[in-house]
Amino acid sequence: MLDKLRLGLAVLLIASMLLFGCTAQGETAIPEDGPIRVTTTTGMVADIVKNVGGEHVEVTALMGPGVDPHLYKASQGDIGRLAKAHMIFYNGLQLEGNMEDILKKLSHEKPVIPVAETIPAEKLKKLEDEGGKTDPHIWFDVQLWIEAVKVVEKELAKADPDHRDDYRQQSQAYIAELEELDQYAQEEIKSIPSKQRVLVTAHDAFGYFGDAYDIEVVGLQGINTASEYGLRDIQRVAKIISDRNVKAVFIESSVSKQSIEAVVKGAQQRGQTIKIGGELFSDAMGAEGTEEGTYIGMVRHNVDTIVSALK
Repeated sequence: MLDKLRLGLAVLLIASMLLFGCTAQGETAIPEDGPIRVTTTTGMVADIVKNVGGEHVEVTALMGPGVDPHLYKASQGDIGRLAKAHMIFYNGLQLEGNMEDILKKLSHEKPVIPVAETIPAEKLKKLEDEGGKTDPHIWFDVQLWIEAVKVVEKELAKADPDHRDDYRQQSQAYIAELEELDQYAQEEIKSIPSKQRVLVTAHDAFGYFGDAYDIEVVGLQGINTASEYGLRDIQRVAKIISDRNVKAVFIESSVSKQSIEAVVKGAQQRGQTIKIGGELFSDAMGAEGTEEGTYIGMVRHNVDTIVSALK
């Protein structure tokens, strides 16, 4: 009930700002000179916009390191940033579940682009055990993330055609780096013996990663961290670890490590020697200014951590 009240107030606040504030003053129209103010939800989406937009954009990401987008609730400050932005990019596919209504409301007033929702449906993962929901974690397949880069380039060029060539060149340069990253991930994960290629994490965020790089993925929770886990889930994962002789499991930077610690205890009770192989970045990147604070650095960190623990 409280969440519905907060959402209603947020939508009302946006409507008021759009009706009496920013839009009426022309402050959210795409500027003819000066940078385009872009607000994004996740750091991964912000990283694309920064690389493609370059000097022509000023990017603000609402969700920083360690933030879980599944559970995120927009603050009053966030509402203001969204309302004042010239453009908004977000992941979509219900990743930002609590913000969907706010973003849809804003889409009537300015470009609001869900980068994952333009990807052809046949390339997306439908999860039968999740009621047919679509897995939103597309950034774990670098080739799919390249499709998101193309979406950002297209939308920036549409909004700012004077700099279309710059966006194309910057997009192509970034895609070339991502192609190298994809090849790196392919080769490194392949170096793990096939029997040992089992990735156990807190929630089922790595499905696209598993399909793209040929590694079995086991999550304690479903694709959404709002889903609860119980003793039966812990026992299920502990049995897989024991049966497959898994060497290590992994915590996630945006999810409490308590769940994985429970899995470790469950496996140990079965007589299985198991360790926590390190921390992976799943739904959020690392701190700004660090290698892991970029999409490429985040993926490389994850690949290196997985290989080091499982090989």
